[in-house]
Amino acid sequence: MQRFEREHGREFEGYTSLAVGLHWIIVLLLVVQYAIGWTMPGIHRDTQPETLINLHLSFGAVILALLVLRLVWRITHPVPPPPAGLPGWQNAASSAIHWLLYLLLILVPLLGWMNASARGWSITLFQTIPLFGLVEKGSSLGRSSGDVHVVLSYALLAVAGLHILAALYHRFVLRDEVLSRMLPGA
Repeated sequence: MQRFEREHGREFEGYTSLAVGLHWIIVLLLVVQYAIGWTMPGIHRDTQPETLINLHLSFGAVILALLVLRLVWRITHPVPPPPAGLPGWQNAASSAIHWLLYLLLILVPLLGWMNASARGWSITLFQTIPLFGLVEKGSSLGRSSGDVHVVLSYALLAVAGLHILAALYHRFVLRDEVLSRMLPGA
C-alpha cells in the first residue's frame, strides 16, 4: 500500500504501483478487446480465424494472464482499507463487484479459448507463441461455450460500467478518496 495526502491534509492509503498498473493495463486491453470484438467478422460454422479474430484471441490470452497475476498480487498483498465513514453495505457491494469482475475476466477469455479450440483453430499468441487447446476439436462443451462467451462478455461490460459509475459517484458526489486510491500517481 502507498500513503497519499490529499489537498486538505488528510492521509489515505492507495493501492501499490503494480496493482494500479495492472488495473489500468487491463482496462486499456479491454477497450481494445471490445473494439476488436465488435469489428471482427461474425463467427459461423466454417469461419476461419483471420487477423482480427487472431488478435481477439491473443488479447484475450494476455488479459487472462494479467488477471491471474493481478489476483495473485491481490491475494498476497493487503488491500488498502476503505475511507473512514464508508457504510458497510458499500464495502460489501464493492467487494462483490470486484470479485464478480475477476470471475468474469477469467471466464470470458477461457470460454472464448474453449470455443476456438473446439473449432480446431490453431491458437497462437500474436502469431508467434502457440497456445494449447482447452478442449478437443468438435467438443460439444467447446462449441456451446461460444454463446456463453458472448453473453458473459455483455455481463462483463455491464458490471464494469457499474464499477465505473460507482467510482465516479465517489469522486464527484461523495468527494472521497475511493477513486484516488487507484489513480496512477495520486
